[in-house]
Amino acid sequence: MPVLTNIFKKDTLQKLIGKLLLLFVFLVSQQICASAQRVLEVDSSTEQHIFSFADIQWIKEQGKELSITEVSSTAYNKLFSPSLKSTPVNKDLGTAYWYRIKVRANQKIDKNFLLEFFDQTIDSITAYVPNENNGFNRLNLGDSHHFSSRFVHHKNFEIPITLPVWKDQTYYFRIKSSQPADVIIVLRSVNWFIEYALNEYFTFGVFYGMILVFSFYNLIMYIYLRQIQYLFYVGYNMSIGLYEMCVDGIAYQYLWPNSPAWNQTAYAVAICSMSVFAMLFTLKLLHVKTKAPGLYKLLNALIAVRILTFFCMYFWKQEWFTYRFIESIPLTAAFFTGIWIYKKGYRPARYFVIGYSFLFAGFLLKFLIMLGLSWLNFSVISYYSLTICFILEMVFLSLAIGDKVRLFKRKKDKAQQAMIKQMRDNEKLKDAINRKLEKKVELRTREVTEQAEIIEQQNKRLLESNNLLKEQANEISRINALLEQDNKELKVGIESVTRARIMSADVDFTEFSKIYPDKDSCFKFLAELKWGEGYHCKKCNTSKYIEGHTPYSRRCNSCGYEESVLIDTIFQNSRIPINKLFYLVFLIYSSKGRISSHKLAQVLEIRQNTCWTYSVKIKKMMNDRKNELKKAGEQGWSKLVLE
Repeated sequence: MPVLTNIFKKDTLQKLIGKLLLLFVFLVSQQICASAQRVLEVDSSTEQHIFSFADIQWIKEQGKELSITEVSSTAYNKLFSPSLKSTPVNKDLGTAYWYRIKVRANQKIDKNFLLEFFDQTIDSITAYVPNENNGFNRLNLGDSHHFSSRFVHHKNFEIPITLPVWKDQTYYFRIKSSQPADVIIVLRSVNWFIEYALNEYFTFGVFYGMILVFSFYNLIMYIYLRQIQYLFYVGYNMSIGLYEMCVDGIAYQYLWPNSPAWNQTAYAVAICSMSVFAMLFTLKLLHVKTKAPGLYKLLNALIAVRILTFFCMYFWKQEWFTYRFIESIPLTAAFFTGIWIYKKGYRPARYFVIGYSFLFAGFLLKFLIMLGLSWLNFSVISYYSLTICFILEMVFLSLAIGDKVRLFKRKKDKAQQAMIKQMRDNEKLKDAINRKLEKKVELRTREVTEQAEIIEQQNKRLLESNNLLKEQANEISRINALLEQDNKELKVGIESVTRARIMSADVDFTEFSKIYPDKDSCFKFLAELKWGEGYHCKKCNTSKYIEGHTPYSRRCNSCGYEESVLIDTIFQNSRIPINKLFYLVFLIYSSKGRISSHKLAQVLEIRQNTCWTYSVKIKKMMNDRKNELKKAGEQGWSKLVLE
């Protein structure tokens, strides 16, 4: 209690109040200093400066639209707050934000400067540039305006400025955008800007050139191999290129400079097609349907859902296009599919997994920056991280396709080796059979020859005995007649053996089909057979004609009568393939009518009744035209075609 009493003595209380006042004044001064905006001082050595943190102050419009007079007034001057991030971002989409920066030249400078907005996706930028009359010149920028209206025809937004010596100039910017925009403001000298822009466009040329090269190569592979995976990969690469062009502002500059409305949604079309083509490419490259049926259904469902959500957003809520993080869902599904199939032993999936690992890392970095981890956005590398990851992914996906082609070629080579081995075995078997047949024919020929020699010797003996044994003349005559009959039978036997040897090399249907492989070749042969000596109309006997409606048919120029190649042939009104009918005629002719209808049905796989009908008809024609067929030669069977 005595201590408390001393504290509240008069002198002690006055000192305490004085200390509190000093502390309050110090805190207020610190707050004023903290809220004071930093002025950028520019001299002749300044080439570039990126405004960040306290360099930029901002306020947000609340309800009504503010004018430059209001914003630059003393009342609003106190409402501006310094940026707590290196790069301010408009969190409330569709709401206008005001930003200001201060610049001062500390000496006379003999070069020109530009203020550049690095984010090309900002819809509207209204810039207020100080003039000599202590007022402001208004400039309208943003991708909601035609590209031709820009002062500098560059993908970014540039504002030319002049800097008077030792005079603070405050620049105000009213920014409004329907998607998250990074307010990156950069002061650059004109020379520095030209050098930077040329290097940047050269880099873009290399990047988009790589995309075109990859796409063209895979398009050629698709045309050559007819594998749909190459076409999906081309679509995927072109979608990546279109998306990057939309994000970089290159598309608005070169592809649709006079279509600002389309420029607002073009990136959404590109990123949707990129996801769809990525999943289609995954399905075909990794054979997901056979190796992982469950994942195959999942990816197809994601493709359908992604296309449906795109159309819903396009026709209902286009502002939802800004939620690009949904692309991580199909990306993750494709990435997981690659890992799953690689674990199951499919080697081409290894490069697929590596490529998607880079892409996944790039998406993850962008997603973390979007969530507020701005310290990750530390340099140009992090800003273009997704582009770099796209390049690495394209390289490794191309390696995955090449790995698959190598695997396919290896399997094909093995199949060809097996086929060659089988053909060699077949050749050996055929040679062995031919050797056996030759031995049999040789043995039979030797037997016949020996029998002929024996008969000849017997004839000599009989002739010698005839002079000695006249009384047995009648008996010898009878024996000679029998021997003559045996000679005839032996001769017939020799002819049968010879015919069997020839028939052992008969032309089968496969070899016959090489001469007449299809309907067209058969029709061509019939046309030459019918009209080889000239065409004459059956109605009016005119020799002039034109091609008819059916293959190789002919239409009369005079009366219009059209004659098919099948008319007046034995093939007319037949439903059997015509090359089989050709072979049927050939078999009957080559066997001289001795082949049975059952054998024909077995060889040609045609009903026995049909074979019997044609066999009877052809045998009759062979009998009627036997004199003509004797002179026909190898193509004698063709004489049986025309009725």
